[in-house]
Amino acid sequence: MTPYPFSAVVGLDDLRLALLLTAVSPAVGGVLVRGEKGTAKSTIVRALATLLPEVDVVRGCRFACDPAAPDPACPDGPHEAGAPHGHRPATLVELPVGATEDRVVGTLDIQRALADGVKAYEPGLLAAAHRGALYVDEVNLLPDHLVDLLLDAAAMGRAHVERDGVSVKHAARFLLVGTMNPEEGEPRPQLVDRFGLVVTVAAPRDAVQRAEVVRRRLAYELNADVFAARFADEERELAARILTARRAVPAVVLPDAELDRIARICLAYGVDGMRADIVVARCAVALAAWHGRGTVTAGDVRDAARLALPHRRRKDPLDPPGTDEDRLEEALSQAGADDPDDDPTPPEGGPSDGGPDGDPEGGPGGGPEDGPDKSDGHGPGGGSGSQAPPSGPGSSPPGNGVGDSSAGFDDTTRADNSGAEGQLTDQPADADDKRAGGANASGGQQAQAGSVYRPKTLRIAARGEGGHAGRRSPAFARRGRVVGSRIPQGRLRGAAHLPATLRAAIHRGGADGVQARDLREAVHVGREANLVLFVVDASGSMAARKRMTVVKTAVLSLLRDAYQRRDRIGMITFRGRSAEQVLPPTSSHEVGVMRLASLRTGGRTPLAAGLSAAAATIATERRRDPRRRPLLIVVTDGRATSGPDPVTLAPALAGVATVVVDCESGPIRLGLARRLAAALHADVMPLDALSATPTTVTTPIGRAA
Repeated sequence: MTPYPFSAVVGLDDLRLALLLTAVSPAVGGVLVRGEKGTAKSTIVRALATLLPEVDVVRGCRFACDPAAPDPACPDGPHEAGAPHGHRPATLVELPVGATEDRVVGTLDIQRALADGVKAYEPGLLAAAHRGALYVDEVNLLPDHLVDLLLDAAAMGRAHVERDGVSVKHAARFLLVGTMNPEEGEPRPQLVDRFGLVVTVAAPRDAVQRAEVVRRRLAYELNADVFAARFADEERELAARILTARRAVPAVVLPDAELDRIARICLAYGVDGMRADIVVARCAVALAAWHGRGTVTAGDVRDAARLALPHRRRKDPLDPPGTDEDRLEEALSQAGADDPDDDPTPPEGGPSDGGPDGDPEGGPGGGPEDGPDKSDGHGPGGGSGSQAPPSGPGSSPPGNGVGDSSAGFDDTTRADNSGAEGQLTDQPADADDKRAGGANASGGQQAQAGSVYRPKTLRIAARGEGGHAGRRSPAFARRGRVVGSRIPQGRLRGAAHLPATLRAAIHRGGADGVQARDLREAVHVGREANLVLFVVDASGSMAARKRMTVVKTAVLSLLRDAYQRRDRIGMITFRGRSAEQVLPPTSSHEVGVMRLASLRTGGRTPLAAGLSAAAATIATERRRDPRRRPLLIVVTDGRATSGPDPVTLAPALAGVATVVVDCESGPIRLGLARRLAAALHADVMPLDALSATPTTVTTPIGRAA
């Protein structure tokens, strides 16, 4: 089917400009597109491929070697000077989230190995993307082992393959474009840093624009060829302009004054390392070339900084959105104040004036949907809209608390947390629910979290079977480090182990080739991501001793740990007479921070209701995804002043890996949290002992499934 024309996209000016700049200068480093569902992210990326200039390739080379400078290490080489060559369009290779490692980097050519008895290499997607574009939809859901491969290729410009008895190196320089929906979680910071530019998009909020989006989309679906012909002239002009600008890039001058401005902006913005300075400089040069200027201006530097810097300062993965953009404006203002000769007028056609072609109306463009495409199929409704920024962590650090270390956890050095605001007081233990009436019982009190710290790593001790790739609990998996092979039980559960399969065929005789009985599957081990479900006591007992500050700090620290380990998270709170699922299981940890910040305390303690809600949530998630194992973290002092005895809920949570975080404090302790932990066959640890080095949650092997 004819691709949707790039020039037919309505709005999305910054995104269009960013994609065009990376097409002009691939050295900028690619684009990461963040946006809600149904904002034409995939549509515009696929449309870009039709504008990329054709490439000269050595004829017959599977690695797209440039005849003017062939790769001396090309597996299909060496290529002689003047070798036959031809032209072909630049390729757009799509990397599926579920791709296997051998499909990405290549593997042993099994057909030639069986037919000719030679070890031959079959190229993967990285080879196919060389000198073209590599597109990753839902890049935030990409498994860690594939992220590692992309990081290596992006850093070195080469793919290094060591697998199945094959050792190959080949060039892999490509324009990396990724799209993602922030509601589904964030990608690894190392991967985000490899993208030169990051653009956030949203559906149009203007009725006229939204109507035009639908009008164009319906016309395209009715007759794609006729629709594309309407924009053929604009497409040719854009393609010619990209080629002209690409040829002009080497001649563009970056004055020392603008280079100094870039350094001042990056210093004021507080970026890590030097990659930000380099990307801003390259982007500014590409901007000047795009606008036909021979020298970089201050406006080019400003617009380049707005595209290249907002994602490079994020110090904490759970910082509220908007922080980076506000700080960037301060850095740009500071850098401008240092230069009295600064011209604040942006260059024509930059992000400030409406679009890459200088159209004051934003140019043609913006949010056509992709029909069945999952990232763009919202129709004219425009998705869910933007969320209000969550409140960030407060300034008060967690207190030291009081209590003994729990058996099963190592006593270790605490992270650096100072201050007394979050420390527990010595009020009587029976003063909680009496003071929970009145305002507490209705609206409740809201406490601020303190400074987050590095918590103990809670892991399920039993090894999982085929869980989701992550960084928490040990598990067999379909991908990861290969530790051996085995005879499959029925259908293959993962990738075939080719060397073991060939050995089995040879040992059998192998005269009739490889048969089904010779097939061996690879055994992969690594770590999996879990469902981390928090059940938090929000009753009056938490507010009575101002313990909620310490509790929120601990949960916030665990949320950040879950983000880093690629877990799904959920949160249930209980207060008054019932429990509430304040956060259904999700991969969006920012939403978890927002819900935690708004958590209020007050009322009685229906602990049994909280455990019952947890059991129902886990049962639902098991039906939805039986391969993801749950880890239940119950944050309570064990008191139950409303509802039935919580111990009676233990059978409903049988086999669930559980940790009870004991919030009880004061000189008199009832030990109710330990009683609850014993009934749940769970580990128990004092709240103040949460900050420590990694440990393991012990749980019955074979029951925590």
